[in-house]
Amino acid sequence: MSVMPAEANAAPPGSKYDRLIAAAKGVPTVSTIVVYPCDESSLRGALESAEAGIIKAILVGPAAKIKEVAARHSLNIAGYEIVDTPPGEAAAAGRGVQLIHEGKGEVLMKGSLHTDEIMRAVTAKVGGLRTDRRISHVFIMDVPAYTETIFVTDAAINIFPDLDVKRDIIQNAIDLYTQIGIGKLPRVAILSAVETVTAKIPSTIEAAALCKMADRGQITGGVLDGPLAFDNAVDLEAARIKGIKSEVAGRAQILVVPDLESGNMLAKNLAYFAKADGAGIVLGARVPVVLTSRADSARSRMASAAVASLLADARRKSAPIAAA
Repeated sequence: MSVMPAEANAAPPGSKYDRLIAAAKGVPTVSTIVVYPCDESSLRGALESAEAGIIKAILVGPAAKIKEVAARHSLNIAGYEIVDTPPGEAAAAGRGVQLIHEGKGEVLMKGSLHTDEIMRAVTAKVGGLRTDRRISHVFIMDVPAYTETIFVTDAAINIFPDLDVKRDIIQNAIDLYTQIGIGKLPRVAILSAVETVTAKIPSTIEAAALCKMADRGQITGGVLDGPLAFDNAVDLEAARIKGIKSEVAGRAQILVVPDLESGNMLAKNLAYFAKADGAGIVLGARVPVVLTSRADSARSRMASAAVASLLADARRKSAPIAAA
């Protein structure tokens, strides 16, 4: 069995991200609140995305520290607005969220602060950026050996999501896929260890329920199938051998994982074993939230900014999600 469809082998590494970045350059520049860009990688990533014409970066954090990092690494921040905050990550996160409320930005971007710190400000019941949709994370992965841009969700926010949370995780991912222009009616594989429903593996029961929810219109805009094991979700020959006939099997575009642990391991396996790039974005908040890691490549950082830019542009053209 091949790990990924053989016909994808001709796809050059990074080509899927190149298309996203090119598309983002074709929409109006998005004002982006960059929270605590106080190390080289986070500051450089924001500046490169701005220089590429994808975002307009507003740097939020202790001004002296941002300037010191820029000087030490020969980064030119002349002409960039810096919103000074007291020392500490929490102050920068809180001010960044406040700037979103003030209408100063359409995207929030994580700098060098801890993910927990920025998400605490985003999810705060008072003054946060919650909506009536559950907040979730999507990895947008460019896997060289796979024809499709593949989404993995949720591998960063919801640890043990229940059925209702998974419904929002799936809807968030479908909406992202369609709104940033990758395509319509994405194929959604709900993953488990096996492709049959069994009471011994609760995720198989939830997968079946989610598919029925889609049949009833509780999840819209995508084609769902599950439970599916990873092999028969992404490999046509594996699906054929198992006798699985569906629009999704072997050709999945969105992979919905049972829990955060399995999703995080899957995404990192793709990154380190399959040499995939992984852009990351948080959905379900009032604005897209770009989550970057110190281990992210320059291409991944720019792709994350591109995805957020395309999503923000799509939101300009439609009614905003009602706040909770």
